[in-house]
Amino acid sequence: MQGRILIVDPIATNRIVLKVKLASAFYTVLQTATMAEALELSATQTPDLIISALALPDGSAAELCQHLGAAAQTKHVSVLALGCATDAVTRMRTLGAGVQDVLIKPIDDTLLLCRVRSLIRAQNAAAEWQMRDETSRALGLAEPETSFAPRGHCVLVGQDKTTIQAWAITLRPLLGAKLSLANSRDIMRDVQTERAPDVFVLVIGPDTPPPPETLGLISALRANASTRHAGILVLQTKPDAALAATALDLGADDLMTDGFDAAELALRLKSLLQRKQQAEQMRQTVRTGLKAAVFDPLTGLHNRRYAMPHLARITEHAHKTRTPFAVMLCDLDHFKRINDLYGHASGDAVLVEVADRLRSALRAMDMVARIGGEEFMIVMPATTPAEAQNAALRICDLIGNRPFDVPGSATPIPITISIGMALDNMQATPDCQKTDHGSQLQPEENTGTRLMERADKALYAAKLKGRNQVKLSRPAA
Repeated sequence: MQGRILIVDPIATNRIVLKVKLASAFYTVLQTATMAEALELSATQTPDLIISALALPDGSAAELCQHLGAAAQTKHVSVLALGCATDAVTRMRTLGAGVQDVLIKPIDDTLLLCRVRSLIRAQNAAAEWQMRDETSRALGLAEPETSFAPRGHCVLVGQDKTTIQAWAITLRPLLGAKLSLANSRDIMRDVQTERAPDVFVLVIGPDTPPPPETLGLISALRANASTRHAGILVLQTKPDAALAATALDLGADDLMTDGFDAAELALRLKSLLQRKQQAEQMRQTVRTGLKAAVFDPLTGLHNRRYAMPHLARITEHAHKTRTPFAVMLCDLDHFKRINDLYGHASGDAVLVEVADRLRSALRAMDMVARIGGEEFMIVMPATTPAEAQNAALRICDLIGNRPFDVPGSATPIPITISIGMALDNMQATPDCQKTDHGSQLQPEENTGTRLMERADKALYAAKLKGRNQVKLSRPAA
């Protein structure tokens, strides 16, 4: 099924007719006659969309939307209101309560289904980002919400410059956001050179048919990296249900089919600006969570979670290209003593400085990760034994011959590092081997794991031999 829709209408005939239309489009349809029943059912079924009559026996579509918004489980459910001819005050009150749109009967079936698809598509996208945002927050990876939101930017895009200028004069005092004007022929060029607006209002004039670039602009905005998350509202100067349906299916977020109304347009634009801001905050939270998942927060180096898959990828690439690579495990000598003598803040300062020195000693293509308290892994692709040996000795020199300035010590303190190194010179590629559990390891995965084990043994040997040195693991003959 494409989604779960709840119909709320006191007239059984209306519910049946609407259910037939929606069920034929493969939606799961639920029905209630009152606002109280709708709220009770929504709490247990959580519909993707609610289609409500404007007037209900125990309330209205506006009141239903307000009650839904007050509950955490249903606050993101979209509401679409259907009714007969209504006055402007009721329409604005309904939209102001959070109802997505008010469709006046008789309603074109194609436009209704396109509106339903559009709202459910937006609902599914918002729900997915909301879930990721909540997961990031549960893991403690989310950044704190900012109390200051940047001023939004909307642009009126149309061919009739005189008309949209007059509209802008009326709209600006009601909007409270930056409002600019643009020609549909030039807008895609402009977004390449300037910061893209948050919301585009595409004005479709009385042309029959409309200029092809007007509808094509929706697809172009959705395909452009800088505008694909922007809000798009299509404003028709005369009703055209088929054109409106096409605009929705192409990716428009909202519609005004009956011409310009400053108060309603301002209300819809504020809603789109708020939705855009909330979505961007959730995307930023997810990006922050992904970054935290693969980077060590103290040193800024990659962590073990990133390092192990990266080692597998480097191994696979080396086998395909027949190029050697090196793996190093590095461990700071007597690091616990630094924490004990000078405090953990000093130990952290040492780790940060060590990370900086490791970066400076390596190539941009090399990977360095912090995989333990004071233990680091280095993977050097396309590296000869001599190059790897020189890099390891360079690291020992950078760490051991330059004492560290740390808080808690009046004088710089000496620190050394031990390094175990293993090389894959591509002389032998083993067949797939069985693990202890019977599953198979691919040759490159097995090789990467074996190299790390060999580097670990070499590191242990470096520690036994007195520390502050490099030991190379040599494969058995």
